Amino acid sequence: MIFKIIKKDKKTKLRAGQIQTKSGGFKTPVFMPIATQGAIKNLTPEEVKSLGVQIILGNTYHLWLRPGAEIIKKDGDLHSFMNWPGPILTDSGGFQVFSLGERMAKKNKETSGILAANKVKLTEEGVEFRDPINGNKYFLTPEKSIQIQLDLGSDIIMALDYFPGFPCSYKEAKKSVELTTRWARRCKEYFEKKIHPTTPLKRRETKKISSFEKGRLGGISRPLLFGIIQGSVFKDLREQSAKELLEIGFDGYAIGGVAVGEPRKYMRQILDWALPFLPEDKPRYLMGVGKPEEIVGAVAKGIDMFDCVIPTREARHGRMYKLKRKKEEIETLNKNLKFYETLQITNGRYSKDLRPIDKNCDCYTCQNFSRAYLNHLFKIREPLALRLATIHNLRFYLQLMERLKDF
Repeated sequence: MIFKIIKKDKKTKLRAGQIQTKSGGFKTPVFMPIATQGAIKNLTPEEVKSLGVQIILGNTYHLWLRPGAEIIKKDGDLHSFMNWPGPILTDSGGFQVFSLGERMAKKNKETSGILAANKVKLTEEGVEFRDPINGNKYFLTPEKSIQIQLDLGSDIIMALDYFPGFPCSYKEAKKSVELTTRWARRCKEYFEKKIHPTTPLKRRETKKISSFEKGRLGGISRPLLFGIIQGSVFKDLREQSAKELLEIGFDGYAIGGVAVGEPRKYMRQILDWALPFLPEDKPRYLMGVGKPEEIVGAVAKGIDMFDCVIPTREARHGRMYKLKRKKEEIETLNKNLKFYETLQITNGRYSKDLRPIDKNCDCYTCQNFSRAYLNHLFKIREPLALRLATIHNLRFYLQLMERLKDF
């Protein structure tokens, strides 16, 4: 069984469960730190694991461009390349293709033609784009996206989707849903072809083999494949996307296009539109979310998985998260969104504050260092500041997820 619900809350739709992958299981609801290019910024894998991280997220687009899927596969897979033994989810690469095109448009002060600004060409077959750093041309298809993720040894693979960004017209959103469905079907067909070969797999003549190959050789379960629901802020399109993906059939379902520029007020609506169509016995993943209060609200609606750059990115800017209370019931968390506060540790007010960031936090930073010390490290631009801040913020998020499981 891939996903098992352990318990459910009677007053909300919150559920606690466990997902099994070929690299081990993890409990939900879960937060996945971002290892964009094969590393959680400023931390070693050992430090990441010691914080309680169960699964990380790798970026297919960036890893494909640099260092390349070939060298990672030659080392075995991404697990061995970055020395991370636990589960890894990789995105499909589609988000970066289009989001980087939008960034290029803004950089070049384009007023229209976002896709053209980065020479992104969308076709039925796939999407052509150029590396914004060196200008090299790439062509990403649904099949190519799946193959790259298989080469990376991903435990959870995302189907390639197309999102139009925000704002967009109903016509453009409908086009994205229809193309996403067709691409999802191709992803599923290619995935099944690869994980169910007609000829026996021969052990490679290398010292290292990927975890995917180990799975096929040793009887460990295959990678999981998730589909991504699109539809922008249109109710009927979200429902259409969910229904069509369910007909194809995936191991789990992600809700995309909720953290790419849409006003936050739409998030709850989109969840209310899509979730009723998703099966209870499959994991649900809200992509790119998010802020602590957004995670709490989404968990209460039945979401199981989250990822976001906020804890690590904010740490690099000296913005620290702190729970207002040591213990709080899930009901209170749902009713009171101001259950935490942020400290801008670079502010002069903390230069002589010898208290830890949070006296109730069990992280290495809070157990050993003061606010004044972190303030000092940031002021002198000591790299250790980024490390200690990241440790605390990630632990804050992980403590929040632990609390949400305790109901």
